Amino acid sequence: MSQTREHATEPSRKAALVVGLCWLTVVFDGYDLIVYGAVLPELLREPGWALTAGSVGLLGSLAFAGMLVGALVAGVLSDRIGRRRAMLLCTVWFSVCTVLCSFAWNPESFGVLRFLAGLGLGGLVPSVSALAAEFVAPHRRALVSTLMMSGVPIGGSAASVLGIWLIPNWGWRSMFGVGAAGVLVAVLCRRLVPETAAYHRARGDHERAAAVEREFGAVAEDSADRQAASGLFARVHLRATALFALSTLTVLFAWFGLGTWLPQLMRQSGFDLGSALTFLLALNLGAVAGSLLTAWAGDRFGPVRVGAVAAVIAALALAGLIAHPPNAITYGLLVLAGVGTHGTQCLIIAGVANHYPARLRGTALGWALGVGRIGAVAAPQVGGLLLAAGLGVGANFLAFAVAAAVAGVLLWACPRRTATA
Repeated sequence: MSQTREHATEPSRKAALVVGLCWLTVVFDGYDLIVYGAVLPELLREPGWALTAGSVGLLGSLAFAGMLVGALVAGVLSDRIGRRRAMLLCTVWFSVCTVLCSFAWNPESFGVLRFLAGLGLGGLVPSVSALAAEFVAPHRRALVSTLMMSGVPIGGSAASVLGIWLIPNWGWRSMFGVGAAGVLVAVLCRRLVPETAAYHRARGDHERAAAVEREFGAVAEDSADRQAASGLFARVHLRATALFALSTLTVLFAWFGLGTWLPQLMRQSGFDLGSALTFLLALNLGAVAGSLLTAWAGDRFGPVRVGAVAAVIAALALAGLIAHPPNAITYGLLVLAGVGTHGTQCLIIAGVANHYPARLRGTALGWALGVGRIGAVAAPQVGGLLLAAGLGVGANFLAFAVAAAVAGVLLWACPRRTATA
């Protein structure tokens, strides 16, 4: 009896290892995203670069512009060449480009390298999300998606912690050199992460698909689903395709706007660099810890409905920051903002993975996240323009709060029916 139980749990352990390695790639994705916000105050003082609030906003947007292109391309690519190959390609690409950022000699070279890194950063999430989703049962995707995507704020937290130590001692360039470790993670994934059974089955390789299912316990999905032959913009999917993309756009505007500008906003509020980075740390740690609650609720009540509520909570928390509350309350509100913005994005990914059949999953995730990057591109620029206009830090918090509220409304209008089993 015990041997049978041990044999039964072996595939689940291997599947958990796959999801764990996917999570590790997302940690480096999150680090590379948030590292710019951590070094932004130092970039403003870089000799010879003559950067302003408006120009650093533009530089911050270049990575997100690359992510927009990367997400759209990699989503389709993962459906065509496989989730595993797309994940490995994106991880190596953004890691190398991030390291090269440490050698930038002027703002123009730095901006080009951030855009190139963004191609891999944007392409990783739809590829790795589609891969991980196909190693778990549909009713567990909200939990697994959130656990895996917790790598983004954990990576951001690492950027905050390392920045407190590395920047004063080694300068801002050392922060980008840390990205080299992402290449080592890619090597590990190449050895241990398989292609999914769903991808093999969609390509007619049923023998290999069955082998993956036996070894990893991957979930077999019904390719004969009447919606599997439908395209992303067919009538049966059109409403979900539009609303998932628009809700991603608005929630990423709030999340990456905060990630880019929070340290500088707190410095303008009178805090030194170390204290300002602790606020960024609170935002990211809140996103990690609190998102586990939204994941549990998403599995129980549905990811789309819970995502709508979480987005509204984030909007209220961000609106509360406008009043410049005491430090303890500010930390609490930032934790709620992290829970709401990042938690909502995780639940959107789970909602997309559940709604679309396996054949369209990578493309659907790439579309939602690609369109969503428009919000990520706009947020650093809008934040810089608001500061340059002399409207104060409260204008930034208000803009991010409105975006989170709109995301909640859009998600509430999304279809909640699962299209795949």
